[in-house]
Amino acid sequence: MNQKNNKVAVITDSMSCIPRGMLEQLNISVVPITIHFDGQNYRDLFDLTADQAYELFLKDPDEFKTSPPSVGQFLDAYTTAAKAAENILCITLSSKLSACYKIACIARDEARQQIPGVNIGVLDSTHVTASQGFVVLAAARSAADGKDLKAVIRATEDMMQKTTFLMALDTIEHVYRTGRIPKVVARLGSIMSVKPILTFKSGAVSFAGMTRKHDHSLDRIIQLFKHSVGDKPVHVAVMHAYAEGEARKLKERIAAEFNCKELWVTELSPVMGYAVGTGTVGFAWYAG
Repeated sequence: MNQKNNKVAVITDSMSCIPRGMLEQLNISVVPITIHFDGQNYRDLFDLTADQAYELFLKDPDEFKTSPPSVGQFLDAYTTAAKAAENILCITLSSKLSACYKIACIARDEARQQIPGVNIGVLDSTHVTASQGFVVLAAARSAADGKDLKAVIRATEDMMQKTTFLMALDTIEHVYRTGRIPKVVARLGSIMSVKPILTFKSGAVSFAGMTRKHDHSLDRIIQLFKHSVGDKPVHVAVMHAYAEGEARKLKERIAAEFNCKELWVTELSPVMGYAVGTGTVGFAWYAG
């Protein structure tokens, strides 16, 4: 029997937007969401880079589809993790946005029969994008410190209460895919060049305002951020959908205007980009 080296192994889905280097450093396993395009299936993060996925999206947005991981994919991840850890904690994106949490729970129940003796917990992060990433990182950092499963879960649940995000969209055209507005309204808003601002509340995407110019949207999310955190130390993850140059500029602005203890740039999962469109930039954060 293999020696267990870790108390807790952490698993998440590819919507968490954690850069690959951080995933590897903290031994976080990722179960990919599937992208469907032109009759082909691709594993988010594994079979396509984010840029490649966005290029497919731009070819034909209506042909670009997504689906959650299968029970089998989660089961495989649990089986692999069980070789190295006594306990497994799987953290999914918000159950209000995807069936991912439900599927992970079904896989957990099957795993209890196939790999008895391993304790598997599944948590709904109640978040998505890099705010989900911060929840996952809290778990992984706690696990790396040698904490037991209960302590890792406490750290995870604490982060759920602290983190959120703001995103400035370049277009409202695709937002109907979030379920927040009808498709006809999104198309009308696109014609009028409306630039929506999105945030995250109670496990779901929510509107935080809109402008007519993208630069004004960026100014607005900085204002909202400043109102929220003031001079407190902050941890920030700048996100972008096929807009790395603009994300780098936003990072520089945040570094200059805020007291950042942690600041990094990540690509917004194309699965989320499917709903917000390319050109989107924003950031997730928590104070402390």
